[in-house]
Amino acid sequence: MSKRIETKIRKFFNIPRKGENYEFRSGLVSQYADERKDTIQRVIAAMTVGKDVSALFPDVLKNIATHDIKQKKLVYLYLMNYAKTHPELVILATNTFMRDAEDPNPLIRALAIRTMGCIRVDKMVDYITIPLKKTLRDDNPYVRKTAVICVAKLYELNPQVCQQQGFLDILLELVDDPNQMVVANAVATLIEISNSTKKKFFKIDTAILTKLLNTLNDCSEWGRISILSALLEYNAESVAEVHQIIEKISPQLQHENAAVVLSSIKILIKQLDKLTNSEVKNVLNRLSSPLCSILTSAPEIQYVALKNIRILLEKYPFILDKELRAFFIKYNDPLYLKLEKIEILVRIANESNCMLLLAELREYAMEVDSALVNRAINGIGQIAIKIEKCSKKAVEVLYELFLDRHEYVVEEIVIVIQNILRRYSKEYVSSVITMIADLKLEFLNRSEALSSYMWVLGEYPKEIPHLEAKLDMIVEGFEDFDPIVQSAALASLVKISLIKPTANTPHLLQTILTKATKELENAEVRDKAYLYWRLLSTDDKKLQEEIILNKLPRLESTIETFPPGLLEELLDNLGKLSSVFYKPASTFVTLNSNNKFITSSDLQNMKFEELQQIAKNEIVNKAVRADNLLDFDDDQEIADKGSQNDQDRSDGTVLDELNDLFSGLGTSSTSATNGNNQDLFGILGSTTGTKSEESSATSSGVVNKNATKNNDILDLF
Repeated sequence: MSKRIETKIRKFFNIPRKGENYEFRSGLVSQYADERKDTIQRVIAAMTVGKDVSALFPDVLKNIATHDIKQKKLVYLYLMNYAKTHPELVILATNTFMRDAEDPNPLIRALAIRTMGCIRVDKMVDYITIPLKKTLRDDNPYVRKTAVICVAKLYELNPQVCQQQGFLDILLELVDDPNQMVVANAVATLIEISNSTKKKFFKIDTAILTKLLNTLNDCSEWGRISILSALLEYNAESVAEVHQIIEKISPQLQHENAAVVLSSIKILIKQLDKLTNSEVKNVLNRLSSPLCSILTSAPEIQYVALKNIRILLEKYPFILDKELRAFFIKYNDPLYLKLEKIEILVRIANESNCMLLLAELREYAMEVDSALVNRAINGIGQIAIKIEKCSKKAVEVLYELFLDRHEYVVEEIVIVIQNILRRYSKEYVSSVITMIADLKLEFLNRSEALSSYMWVLGEYPKEIPHLEAKLDMIVEGFEDFDPIVQSAALASLVKISLIKPTANTPHLLQTILTKATKELENAEVRDKAYLYWRLLSTDDKKLQEEIILNKLPRLESTIETFPPGLLEELLDNLGKLSSVFYKPASTFVTLNSNNKFITSSDLQNMKFEELQQIAKNEIVNKAVRADNLLDFDDDQEIADKGSQNDQDRSDGTVLDELNDLFSGLGTSSTSATNGNNQDLFGILGSTTGTKSEESSATSSGVVNKNATKNNDILDLF
C-alpha cells in the first residue's frame, strides 16, 4: 500500500486527535509488536461490547501480515465483523488470505479459508473459489472439514458459481472421506443446501447408509446430530436394513447430549412401521430409560424434553408406564417445569399407579403457588375422569382440599366438579353437591368457576338448599357478570324454571330475560335470550324440555390431545421448535415468495420498500382471514352476483389505506452516495463509473446507514 493511498484513507476516516479511538490508532501503528497486539485485543474487546471501531479498519488491516496466530485470529475476527460496512477495503486483504491458504501450518490454512467464507461480500466470490478447491483437497482433515462448511456459505452468496465450479460434487465425494469429522460436516453442508433450495442434492443409498452408521460413534455430538438428521430422510428398503439401523442407532440413546437422544428416538420411531408387534414393544422399552435420563439435565433442556415426551405419550401411551416417580416434582424445579411434569403425570396414570399419583398431587395442591395448586387440582379431576377405579378416592381428596377454603382452591374445585358430574352423572351427585351446596357466590371471582357453579345449579336444582336466595343474587348482579357467566346464568335459570319451578321463578326469569335482551351489549347473550324467550312462549311443553333439558354427552376425558395430522407432523419434528410450540413450523416462521425461510440477516439486508411490502401483505392476509371467520355461507346468491367487484374494491381500499399509512415513512434515496465513499473509490482507482458506484453504495453504505431505521420498522410490526 503506497504512502499516498494510506494518507488518503486516513483522511477519509478522519479520527479526532483525542479519545479512545485515537489511542487505539496510536497503538496499532506502534513500532513494538507487543503493543500492537495488545491494542488489537482492546479493539476487539470494544467491538464485542457494541462500540463502533470501524474507523480503525485501515490500521487494523495493516496488522494482518504477521506470523503470530493469535494476532492473526483477532484481525480476521475484526475483518469478519466490519466487512459489510467496508467491502471495498476488505478486498485489499485478499492477497493475505490467498497466501495464508497455502501456509505450511494447517491452522493458518483453515483460519484463512474460514475467514474468507465468513466475509459476506459479493466481490469475495471471485477470490475464494481457487483456495476453496485446494483446501477441500487438503491433506489435513482439519482444513478439509473447515473448507466443507465454507461451501455452504459460498452457496448462499452465489449458488450458480458453487454449482459451476463443481463444489457440490466434491462434497458428495467427501461423504466417503476417511475422517469422520469431514464426513459429518459434508453431510451437514449438503443438508443445509438441500433445505435452502428444496432440491435433493444428497441421496442416501445402501453404501452411504453403511458408511454413515459406522461413522456415528466416532463423531462429535454435533456431527452425530447432522448424520442422524440425514438418516431420518432415508426410508429402509428391507427389514434387514431396519434391524441394521436400530442396532447402530440404539447406542446413541445413551449419549449425554439431549439433542442426540431425541434425534435417535425420531429415527427409531420411524422404523416401527416395518416391525412386528413384539419387536415394536422391545424398541419402545429401550426408549424409557433415555427419556428419563434427560430429566437430570438443566431445567431448560428438561422443559424441551418434557414437551417432546408429551408428544410421544400421545402416540405410544404405555411407553413410560413404569417411570411415574421419575416425573415427580422436585422442590427446586422452576414453575414452568412443575406444570409440565404434571401434564406428563396425568398422561401416564393407570390403575396400578393412580393411588400413588393422587397422593402426590394432593401434596402439590397444598403448596403456596396458586398456578401449581390449580394445575394439581385439575390433574386430580383428570385422573378421576380417566380412571374410574380412582374416581372415589379423587373425590375424597377434593373434599379434603375444599375444607381448606382458600379462594383459588375452591374456584378450581368447582370447575373440576362440573367435569366430574358430566362423567359420573349419578354416582357422586350426593357427595359432590354437598361439597359446594352452601357455597356463596362471593367466594367465586373467576368467570370459569362462576359459570361452572351456574351449570351445577341448573342441572341439579333439587339438590341445592336455599336455591331461591342464590337465584336472587344471580339476577341482581347479572349485568356485572362476564358474558360467559351471563350465558351460563341464563341457561341455568331457564332449566330451573322447568325442573323446579317456584312462585318466584317466573318473575326472576322475566327479569333476567328483559335484562339480557334490552340492557346487554353482548350479541351472543342477547340472541340466546331471544331464543329462550321465543321457545318458552310456545305451549309445547314437551318441545321445551326436549331442547332445554337435553343432557350434554358423557365426558370421557379432559386431557387435551392433538389432531392426528398434527401429531404425525410433531413426531417428525421432535427436538425442534415445532415440538415445543405444538405447531407446524409454517405457522410461526416467515416464508418468502420462493417458500424459503426468511432469516434475521435476510430482514436486515432487505430494502425499506421490501419491508413495507411484507408488512402490507401480513395486514391484508389477517384482514382476509378475519372476513372469512364471518362468512357463514348463507349469502351465496348475493356473493355470486358481485363478488369480483367487491373483492377488487375491498383489496383496493385496504391497500390504499396501507399506502397512506406507509407514505410518511420515507427513506433516503439508495442512489445518493456518501461523499466520503466517492473519495474512497477514487483512492482505490475505481473505473466502474457512476452506475457501479451507486450499486456499491447501495450494497454497503446505505444498508448500514438504514440498519437502525429498519430495526425500528421491525419493532413496529
